[in-house]
Amino acid sequence: MTRFFTRERFGGPQFLAGALLLAFGAQAVWLVHSELHAAEFRGKAGPGASEQVRIAAGWRQFHGGGITGTPFPDPPGSLPLEVSQDADGFDTQHSPLLSLVTAAPLLAWPQRLLNPESSQYWRWLPRLPFLACGLFLGASLWYVARRLCGNAGGFIALALYCFSPSMIQASAVWHTEPEILAAWGSFGAIFTAIAVAHTLYAPREVILWNWRRIVLLGVSLAIAVGSLFSMIVVVPLALGFLLYLAPIRRAAALAIWISACLLAVVLIFAAYFFNAHAFSEGMRHASFWGATWQAFTVPGVYREVGLQILRACPALALLLPLAIATYFLWPRTRYFGNTAPGLVALLFIGLGMAHPHLAGAGFLLASVPFVLIFVSGILADLMETSWRQLVTASIWGLIAAYILWSLQALIQIPRG
Repeated sequence: MTRFFTRERFGGPQFLAGALLLAFGAQAVWLVHSELHAAEFRGKAGPGASEQVRIAAGWRQFHGGGITGTPFPDPPGSLPLEVSQDADGFDTQHSPLLSLVTAAPLLAWPQRLLNPESSQYWRWLPRLPFLACGLFLGASLWYVARRLCGNAGGFIALALYCFSPSMIQASAVWHTEPEILAAWGSFGAIFTAIAVAHTLYAPREVILWNWRRIVLLGVSLAIAVGSLFSMIVVVPLALGFLLYLAPIRRAAALAIWISACLLAVVLIFAAYFFNAHAFSEGMRHASFWGATWQAFTVPGVYREVGLQILRACPALALLLPLAIATYFLWPRTRYFGNTAPGLVALLFIGLGMAHPHLAGAGFLLASVPFVLIFVSGILADLMETSWRQLVTASIWGLIAAYILWSLQALIQIPRG
């Protein structure tokens, strides 16, 4: 036990990171509170249309009433626009995972009390899994950024994340869809694959020794694809990183990737409650690739995507151009730890542009953590130059202003 509680695992950096994550959670909880309080004040005690569909579908599946979205029992066209369905009523973008995650906390609440009169209490429950996902993604981001860029880069990335309006909104599911689950899954899949590839150089029996990381990779793939079918792109991406980083152990890398993919399929199958017919029909109607390259010919799309990225983190208006310019002008910054997240972020932004409907928002949100790691890595490199004092003061001054702006904007929420 004493070997586990070491200064490396529970030191000053960990407690400071925990404090930032607590601040992130507090902001997300404030958003949920403000939304539910405003809804109660207006006399609209029930959940929003999209959330209500997820709760009803998940609750129905938990109680043996049919598998979510295979098809929906409601007539096509009667559901909110946020719910993707084809002419046959099948959900084309999501497995039952989102509905099950949304409805699962309600199983702990007495069914007789699930009524509008007590909604101010139980309406918190469907948000809890997504609040947890936001915290887990932040913790994962800090862990990865710290390993790649050191303490300075880790705290820059985490500070930018913990006060990101889009990430807070996504975790609170505040007037948006719960894309945070797909963002967490895709982030975990990419960096777990990178971690697995690095362990392949250890002189051990890699397949059996890596079983924990194989499970983690499989779970990450299942969360990403189960939350958003279009996130299937992370599967070949994970294989690409495995083969690139372990060129002399490619057979082992391929075996690990196949094992993780098989586990992911089993987990997604479990979301269909192992109903083979519903699973096969759901996969047959699923839209794994709905991209249209015509979006790249529309100037307004570039402007909108740029606004979405800046909305995710307004500090990127200054930091991202600086990071990109530094990356191209300074060869020292062009190493794998900076290049890999930058390329994944660029790919996800491109896919967000190519998916003009529901999937596009998921890709854009998923790109934000990779953008933050890319930026924090470049800034950490700049903080090691002879100009370190000026650079450090400028960076943390900008981040302090960004935090104050974010908090001020959050305070304005209850007033409109």
